[in-house]
Amino acid sequence: MQCFKKTPLEIAIEEKLKKVKIMCAKKNDEIIKLDETDIKILKIINDDVRISYRQISRDLGISVGTVHNRIDKMLKSGVIEKFAPVLNHKKLGYALTSIIGVNVKGQELEAWEAEISNNKNVVGLYDVTGQYDAIVIAKFKDTDELDKFLKELLKSGCIEKTITQTVLNIVKEDIGSANIL
Repeated sequence: MQCFKKTPLEIAIEEKLKKVKIMCAKKNDEIIKLDETDIKILKIINDDVRISYRQISRDLGISVGTVHNRIDKMLKSGVIEKFAPVLNHKKLGYALTSIIGVNVKGQELEAWEAEISNNKNVVGLYDVTGQYDAIVIAKFKDTDELDKFLKELLKSGCIEKTITQTVLNIVKEDIGSANIL
């Protein structure tokens, strides 16, 4: 096999094509640029979603209309997906958190994910690289409920293997946090 050195133009064209492919594949995942005021608003509502627009405007020294317009813009763009309470699952009786690595047969991953994502115990579902096809994060009342969940999972026929880990202590669980900004 003979190797050819690519010209700078060929390299630039390849890079441009890669970017176009990524943009086409992720057209709904457009990155939204936020300014300092947007970030401050997000951090305030992240701490207390019930805070009034008036209070945010006082805290930041901007008008209520500006707060309303910016939050509305972040809702429409998908930066804010919804306003929801942060539940303490343990206080609701779901004291057991499990991380389940799953290997799915053949081309059945998407169909299986669509089905399992509707299970009331599943709080997180991720496509991953490496040893597993997917990682499931689920909450259970006890090991009996976990056992029933795993047996149902394996009955589906499209699961090759699962590896289950039980969480001993939740050190941090803050998925929707604005602290990342």
